[in-house]
Amino acid sequence: MTSRPLIFTDIDGTLLDHFDYSFNHAIEVIEALNERHIPIIANTSKTFAEMEKLQQTIGINSPFISENGAVIYIPIGYFNEQPEGTFEQGYYWVKEFCPPRQHWLDLLAQQAVEFEDEYIGFSSFSVEELCEVTDLAPDKARLALVRHYSEPLLWQGDEARKQEFIDYMTSLGAHMLQGGRFLHIGGESDKGKAMNWLAQVYAKQYQTPVTTIALGDSGNDSAMLEAADIAIQIKSPTHEFPVLNKKQTIKSQAYGPKGWAECITATLLTSTLATPAKPMTVGGV
Repeated sequence: MTSRPLIFTDIDGTLLDHFDYSFNHAIEVIEALNERHIPIIANTSKTFAEMEKLQQTIGINSPFISENGAVIYIPIGYFNEQPEGTFEQGYYWVKEFCPPRQHWLDLLAQQAVEFEDEYIGFSSFSVEELCEVTDLAPDKARLALVRHYSEPLLWQGDEARKQEFIDYMTSLGAHMLQGGRFLHIGGESDKGKAMNWLAQVYAKQYQTPVTTIALGDSGNDSAMLEAADIAIQIKSPTHEFPVLNKKQTIKSQAYGPKGWAECITATLLTSTLATPAKPMTVGGV
């Protein structure tokens, strides 16, 4: 029985360039994957609002995992039947994995007073301030601020205090993840758990085994990379490759989307997994 590949990819610093947020170097590979009906599934810290817009820009119509594994959005009709454990919201079937953002904002306000001068939360940023920190355009920054399940924090203190803060919030039930720029506080969910849940839905739909191929560049991708059948680490211009427990990983030579395209081409488009797949009977890309 043939296994069908699923690509789960981080966005910032992986499919999008760390500095200018371009994906130009990956366009040809994205088109080749679409022609072969191989799903490209974003698994990102980005928000629903950001991803809905970005999916249109990139030209993909797959489900996507948002806010570091907190939630999955599946276009209604993408699968033959609504997956168990989801509810309808707008044009999507939604699977939640953790409490809403307000829970974490309350926890910070009530329990982390000792650290309040050492970080700036997204909820405190204006659009202009976020643009300055991230170099996002104002329209994109506005979308980034609309979060539902987690709160990114810009750490201002030293590394020792940051570790104290992480340990303390973890003891209160929070799950802390360091991304490319921000420290994220959210629930006991991660990109790996969300990926595995969605991969099982695909396997049921296809009625064949699936092979999960994960790509990421930073520490908040580690759970996804550890859980994947094939783990691809994308070279970052700002930090070293995070250390993984997984014995074998593929590491890109190029940065960001250029490295993404390089590795997908080498491991998928020119490999035994490259056989074009039939589209799903309902809504598949």
